[in-house]
Amino acid sequence: MAESLLAILLVTTSAKGASLVYRWPAFPVSPPRLKRIRPNDLFWPSQLDNLWRASNPADTFGANAESPAQDYTSDPEYRWRRLHEREERPTPQSRRISPGRDRSYSMEKAANLEQYDHVFGYTTQFLAKTLCPKRSMYHQKFELVVDDLAFIGHPVCADSGGVWRFKPEKLNGGPRGRDARGLDNSEAHQDNGSVSPVSVEPSSSKSSWLHTFHLVFVLDLPDPSSSASGNVSKYFDIIYEQIAFTATAVLFQEQVLSNFVQTQCEALSSLKESCISKGDSFDVFTSKALEISSIASGMKLIYEAIRSKSIAYITFNNLPMELQLPPYLETLLHSEGDYDADFIYQFDDDDIRTWGQDLSFGWRLPALAPWKSLLLLDGDNEIDPNITLRGPQLTAEDSTLAEELARFLDTASITLSLADMASLLNWNLESQIYPVVRWLVQHRRAKIVDTVHPGLKTVFSLPPIFQPPLATLTAEFEKRFTHPSIPPLPRILADISTSMSRQTENHFFASVVKTKDLIKLYHEVVLWMLKRDMLVTLHLRIRVVATVDLRKRVQMSRYSSGLSGKGSQGSGVQRDLHYLGEVEESAGVQSGVPWLALSPKSARKHLRRIPSNGSRGSEMSELVIKEYDEQFLGVEDSATYELPTEEDSSGSETSDEHIVSSIIDDPGRATPLERRWLSAMSDGKEPHIAKRFEQINQYFDGKKSDDEILYLAGISRKQLRELLHHYEEYLQTFLHPS
Repeated sequence: MAESLLAILLVTTSAKGASLVYRWPAFPVSPPRLKRIRPNDLFWPSQLDNLWRASNPADTFGANAESPAQDYTSDPEYRWRRLHEREERPTPQSRRISPGRDRSYSMEKAANLEQYDHVFGYTTQFLAKTLCPKRSMYHQKFELVVDDLAFIGHPVCADSGGVWRFKPEKLNGGPRGRDARGLDNSEAHQDNGSVSPVSVEPSSSKSSWLHTFHLVFVLDLPDPSSSASGNVSKYFDIIYEQIAFTATAVLFQEQVLSNFVQTQCEALSSLKESCISKGDSFDVFTSKALEISSIASGMKLIYEAIRSKSIAYITFNNLPMELQLPPYLETLLHSEGDYDADFIYQFDDDDIRTWGQDLSFGWRLPALAPWKSLLLLDGDNEIDPNITLRGPQLTAEDSTLAEELARFLDTASITLSLADMASLLNWNLESQIYPVVRWLVQHRRAKIVDTVHPGLKTVFSLPPIFQPPLATLTAEFEKRFTHPSIPPLPRILADISTSMSRQTENHFFASVVKTKDLIKLYHEVVLWMLKRDMLVTLHLRIRVVATVDLRKRVQMSRYSSGLSGKGSQGSGVQRDLHYLGEVEESAGVQSGVPWLALSPKSARKHLRRIPSNGSRGSEMSELVIKEYDEQFLGVEDSATYELPTEEDSSGSETSDEHIVSSIIDDPGRATPLERRWLSAMSDGKEPHIAKRFEQINQYFDGKKSDDEILYLAGISRKQLRELLHHYEEYLQTFLHPS
């Protein structure tokens, strides 16, 4: 969608009326839109779409059969045009005209004036009046859609007395005068992460010339029938919030403080009049304007940054700014609604709180968590704290901040978590570490990654695709790493890929490095690959499994304790139930049925399967069941009564015949029965091991990674491995990306 930005306009009203002071690019062109479906030239039936082509098959199928596809964008049968649009005229080259050639000179001058006075098929005078609305519509979002063009901006004006001043804050502001984010109309300097806040005293500036100004972004409105037409309104909102509003806010501030915008507009207007009088073409004017106006050069940089999906580094009146759009914003156009593809990485409330609202949409950022790490990125602009905090007046506080930032950058490493960095720097994680991380990520100078083991014992996998292509990456890798011990990039990728088939020793060190002497060298390789998104870190995740034996043991223990609680009566029945096992054994059956855990009905069912081996066994079985019924049930219909059986995690009853292994979904919110299972897992374990398991099994839900578990539980990786070893039969472990 970057190509949808067609131009940036600066429109003003003054004592001379409305005027389009400057635009970039010099000759913006709206992409052609077809009113009919374009046929495919690779197939001959497409030629039947036009009677003339069908009547001249030799011309279309003969000599021109291998010629490039027909360009239908200029064909009047296919191209849609606005009602007011006129035929485009060729742009004359700028040259000095001989005075003797009056007619040619007159035509040349008329053509030059045409360039100055028309854009997008409209006269600049008409467009300026349209984009300067009524006074009641100033200091709020402006959006106008005409045909296939959308005009977006935030017009501002002086007060009724012609004085430029900051708008007072409104404590109980209504919907009018508030932008899409709910911010107040005040054009005082807004801190959105792109511009450093400036402390200024409320002041005013009397302007005898400039009344209003409006920085307008002109975008191509996608054809509603096109597959590219998606959530366009949300895309326009981001353009307004991140670029138009921010740039206008800074220009408004500088106009209030020093009449900056008026001075710039006066210079541009004088230059335009001079170029027109000399007969210079419009592109000559735009080129000279870049040399004398920081607003003009800033408009050019913003336009090019949006089109190239990069950051615009601009300066208005010696005030530096960095403007950009979210890197994944274009996916919004291909969405079907509010929950678009961008929301595959949905944020919860905690993520929005840590990243901030500006980074919660169109960025696809992982969670900003203490167990994550920071990877500093390469870029054209080296991170120099003294330059980063530059400004008209660098205070002592700014110098201190620069020194602290330098310490932070020196400490940052992918082998250190953010929590480790906070401890080393003696910084607060929430109020000091996170703000710096947010700033670096927003300005694309760092990104959040998973912490890498210092010995490179981290398990990696490969992404589905590489960007750029593997051939390009391989060539770059060969230039960057010339050490003979480092194999070619395809070999490293093959080793990483095959390591996933191994159950053990599948980490990067075992599969690629293989010797401790090369760890430092391969650290650079891992950094290089992470910067290009060539590695996906896999984390250990753990789930708790209640095995069949464990569940039967808990069930038997439960009924044994219930029987023992009945006193002498229970002891007698327990003794008789043990005898049922002897009856089974005497019959030659070895089923291993836990008779103590059976209800009378279940016992009868099992006894029917036992072959008869004399009358004593049968008589004893009936005697035991009768005694069991009389002493414990005390009801006449005891033959149909079932003692309570084991309840599973869902609350339903599970008989001893249907017990299977069960995963405890959320040990932190275990049911009473699941808590008995967890407790039984520690039978026979050393006290300190059992206590540690009781403390941290709440994190074994299969969702938390090993790094997260180590941080939340406050234990070492060695202690976690020890616990996994002691409870191996009850734990299910697997590797999964973050």
